[in-house]
Amino acid sequence: MKYRKLGNTDIDVSVICLGTMTFGEQNSQQDGFDQMNYALEKGVNFIDTAELYAIMPRKETYGKTEEIVGNWLKEKKNRDKIILASKIASKSDGLEWIRKGSKTLGFDKKNMNAAIDESLRRLKTDYIDLYQLHWPERNVPKFGILDFEYDASDNDWTSVEEVLYNLDQLVKAGKIRYVGLSNETPWGVMKYLQISKENKLPRMMSIQNVYSLVNRVFDIHNSEVSIRENCGLLAYSPLAGGRLSGKYIKGKNPRNARYTLWPRRFSRHHTERGEIAIEKYFNLANKLGIPPSTFANAFVNDRPFVTSNIIGATNMEQLKENIDSIEISLPKETLKEIEEIHLSDPNPCV
Repeated sequence: MKYRKLGNTDIDVSVICLGTMTFGEQNSQQDGFDQMNYALEKGVNFIDTAELYAIMPRKETYGKTEEIVGNWLKEKKNRDKIILASKIASKSDGLEWIRKGSKTLGFDKKNMNAAIDESLRRLKTDYIDLYQLHWPERNVPKFGILDFEYDASDNDWTSVEEVLYNLDQLVKAGKIRYVGLSNETPWGVMKYLQISKENKLPRMMSIQNVYSLVNRVFDIHNSEVSIRENCGLLAYSPLAGGRLSGKYIKGKNPRNARYTLWPRRFSRHHTERGEIAIEKYFNLANKLGIPPSTFANAFVNDRPFVTSNIIGATNMEQLKENIDSIEISLPKETLKEIEEIHLSDPNPCV
């Protein structure tokens, strides 16, 4: 395994991070235990979860993923070996079961205190190493929307200063060690960094945004900020929801797969343009004799702004292929071929 520093901390996180959002929905607790055991054996010390999970979000499975991770930590008694990341949910339609209302969710003191205490209870730990804001309260392009649509009435969100102050209280209370962003814009990242520096408040150490061969919007939006400000990317959906594995090519619908279970969701990864690009990358991986999932993850692992690549799996074969990507360095000739595919139709799955 390879390791990189988390922001400007002294924490070494594995370049492969185990994502857990399937635990409690597509995966049972035993599946989750098996995945975490294997990942730890392979040197993965970084686990990412969220209060929102399992995915797809629903009342019946809210918090189940954190519970499974917490049960594993309790059984293994290995909390000191794990860098644990979680996230607080923000305003969104359709999350009425989270703290009594999706419209009232946010990063104010009341919500933040309630969220952290419940996450700590489910995770069966006294602290979270990296606590992330799952998505901004304000109206920004996210989850498949690319363009920013300004709304002059969009003023009902907790100020950056207040959010950082609330996080500072949690750091001082020993409930979290470091903080990070997710699904954030360049303006948001820079604003948080500026305010934290000016007021000696917690500094954002990472940004968790989508990144894959078919969605490289981060290259344009946040890559320079990430590198120059030492706020590295925790890349999620590196396989575009599993589509870059090739398992959906030519209309296949494998059992228990995300798009088989929820065909109308995750539409940002499922586009006509995207399917064309995915088949090209699939063929390139096969030409090299590399499993397509390993190939796609290897590309993400070596991007200069990536701190860690958040992989996910619903079975052990997938997990092994994803983790094996750490052993692969794509040659320059292959990177050139990837760039040619990319430039022929950039970012077909935003």
